[in-house]
Amino acid sequence: MFLFRKKRSEEKALSLSALTWKRFKKEKTGMVSLVFLGLVLLMAILGYLVTPDKTPHGNNQHLEIALQPLGFSVYFLNLPKEPPVEKVSFFHKMLFGQAGQYNSIPIIDDDIVGASYNLPLQKKTFLLGTDRYGRDVLTQLMLGARISLAVGFIAVVIALIIGVFVGAIAGYYGGKIDAALTWLINVVWSIPTLLLVIAISFALGKGFWQIFIAIGLTMWVDIARVVRGQMLALKQQDFVEAGKALGFSDFRIIFKHIMPNILGTLVVLSAANFSSAILMEAGLSFLGMGVQPPIPSWGMMMKENYAYIVLDKAYLAIAPGVAIMLLVLAFMLVGSALRNAMEVRR
Repeated sequence: MFLFRKKRSEEKALSLSALTWKRFKKEKTGMVSLVFLGLVLLMAILGYLVTPDKTPHGNNQHLEIALQPLGFSVYFLNLPKEPPVEKVSFFHKMLFGQAGQYNSIPIIDDDIVGASYNLPLQKKTFLLGTDRYGRDVLTQLMLGARISLAVGFIAVVIALIIGVFVGAIAGYYGGKIDAALTWLINVVWSIPTLLLVIAISFALGKGFWQIFIAIGLTMWVDIARVVRGQMLALKQQDFVEAGKALGFSDFRIIFKHIMPNILGTLVVLSAANFSSAILMEAGLSFLGMGVQPPIPSWGMMMKENYAYIVLDKAYLAIAPGVAIMLLVLAFMLVGSALRNAMEVRR
């Protein structure tokens, strides 16, 4: 009988998931956003395999062709390096790039290009032009997606671990434990998020991982408040009392029986926090407190090029801004579509 009930429960959960996905597919904006996020994620994973500039951090600089317009093309004279650069493995190239095999010299004079029939020339087109250091803007933009997705993922994971634990313990046990943890939540909640991130960044120092941790340590409060509220309501249900009567441990009741009922809420909240983390990282990088050069970041690109907004190179600052807007909007639309699809759980 127990096995039969367990099988029926699994079938019900499966059908509920299928119904949720069916309702999600009807949300056209959500589906379009999900496809867009999938393409951005694929681009971030492939990394240097799909970027025009394969060098680490896309930091191949040519000051001779700095601040060139969209679609700019130029011939490069490629001279082999001495000693030759060692080639790296496929996965190393995908994750970290490959140092250039040649010393590339841009040939700007058309007469020289026309007379150089026997020289190893290679034509290269910069679809989004070059920045003030002569780097490929498209490469910087593509690699910047890695930072935004990484900071969102790591920050949300840290926030989920802390927020779920604190909220679950506070809501389940109540009493003095709930009062103490609620006081802690309210204290952290009262501090402006950006100021708290800046303070933690000062304590941890500038760097790649430090900014991820700093953002994650400030986003757990929202999750803790939601989990606490859900836990207060669900711990009164009959299945919790049945678990206690059967002698299940509190840890098992909380994380195996109650938490699955909050999973839908956590998914929606995580999507919102993901977009908040992206915006926060961009803001910190713009202030010079995020990831440091030469690591490409959308916020750093805006900081380096915002002065060109009043000139004829405004796209250098607008392009990363549009990328941030589209990525944040996609996460918000996916979160909204998930919320509408999961209303079936009522």
